[in-house]
Amino acid sequence: MYNVGRFAPTPSGQLHFGSFITALGSYLQAKSQNGEWLVRIEDIDPPREVAGAANHILFTLEQFGLNWDREVLYQSKRRERYHAIIESLIDCQLAYYCDCTRYRIQHLPHHCYDNHCRNLKLVAANDQPMAIRLKQTQPIYHFVDQIRGKQSVNIHQAMEDFIIYRKDGLFAYNLAVVIDDYEQGVTEIVRGADLLPVTTKQLSLYQLFNFEKPRYYHLPLALNSDLSKLSKQNHAQPITINNIQQLTIKALLFLGQTIPDNWQDSSQEQLLQWAIKHWQISDIPKNDFVFCD
Repeated sequence: MYNVGRFAPTPSGQLHFGSFITALGSYLQAKSQNGEWLVRIEDIDPPREVAGAANHILFTLEQFGLNWDREVLYQSKRRERYHAIIESLIDCQLAYYCDCTRYRIQHLPHHCYDNHCRNLKLVAANDQPMAIRLKQTQPIYHFVDQIRGKQSVNIHQAMEDFIIYRKDGLFAYNLAVVIDDYEQGVTEIVRGADLLPVTTKQLSLYQLFNFEKPRYYHLPLALNSDLSKLSKQNHAQPITINNIQQLTIKALLFLGQTIPDNWQDSSQEQLLQWAIKHWQISDIPKNDFVFCD
């Protein structure tokens, strides 16, 4: 089987150490299997995006020697495809309009949607923004993560009719990521543990569409000393290109990998080749979080 991995950042800021860990981990996993490594810019949420961030992310990846194997895919150019999928689901009565408020859902038992609008047959109206939900017919209760083993969700989460198109007119992550990963031929998804809870929702879409399912690898998230996650929302500092090898070593150690002796004498290309050859998925910490000094 030919392996294809990917790194799919949202351009909401420059690359920080937490996202660099994901980029490096996905790159090493793909290359250790003699596979392709793709980069996709997930730019379908304009309120979160920062002008120039996508170009800066790509520039930074290149400086670290993380070179992608195909043209970069921008989700913002895929809107017609997402619309077509959603319209098809509505036509097949596999999706429906929903006008429930977030306040209502937050006060439901288990904080899971109760499929209230499933049989109301609401129609789109210009004066009343509505979400579109998938009618859950293919619930997934558990899956095998290649790092952490069997992962399960409760029955309420599995049975929930989840949003595929938001009230604000934006496409939901769960739909877009499945369509893009499948159509790009992605076979291995290496990403942060914060996305573990939505994996079964995405797998239910794979099953509904009769797509071949990818393998999932969820990496631990990097925590600051104050227990906050390294993220753009928490104002994590962007990585710089004046200490490329040191940051690469730091990321390898974070991922539980061995590092070469006298690595200071190696070029970045030599360091990456060594890391590819010695990559061990089994050595990655199985924790949700790892402290980052």
